[in-house]
Amino acid sequence: MIREIHAKLNPLGYARSIGVTIGKNVYFYGMPSGMFGTEPWLIKIGDNVHITSGCTFVTHDGGTLILRKEVADLEWTAPISIGNDVYIGIKSLIMPGVNIGNRVIVGAGSIVTHDIPDNSVAVGVPARVIKSVDEYLVQMKKKSLKCGHLNGLEKEVVLKKIFGITSKASILK
Repeated sequence: MIREIHAKLNPLGYARSIGVTIGKNVYFYGMPSGMFGTEPWLIKIGDNVHITSGCTFVTHDGGTLILRKEVADLEWTAPISIGNDVYIGIKSLIMPGVNIGNRVIVGAGSIVTHDIPDNSVAVGVPARVIKSVDEYLVQMKKKSLKCGHLNGLEKEVVLKKIFGITSKASILK
């Protein structure tokens, strides 16, 4: 219970307290309490990283447990490294031994089983690179609603106007 409260009140402090190495300007969207598995000290997160809710980092292969009656010392555990300027979409799974490069976007629901190179957008199960971040930026510039610089309440007003929403209800107030 105390762990959950700590994770909710101070997600970065919680992650650091269990051994995750965290750079500057790292953001957790959702609680990180179950995110890092049993070897959180094997996880390194760079600068300017956004990790959304439901993401999980797995640093070991639990399948070896059923084979230990045949090979008593069987174990596979490996570190995970996340570079700088990375966005990891909701409910993504990062597997043991994976290195995610710099300036990478991992799409929602992806299962990352292999390294992702710098400047890549990777999606799917298993995740694969589908384009560069440069190509993604060109696409997003064309679609942009031009309100990303606004604070939460200001953005809400603009988005409601764009989409014709007249409701006064807000979770941001």
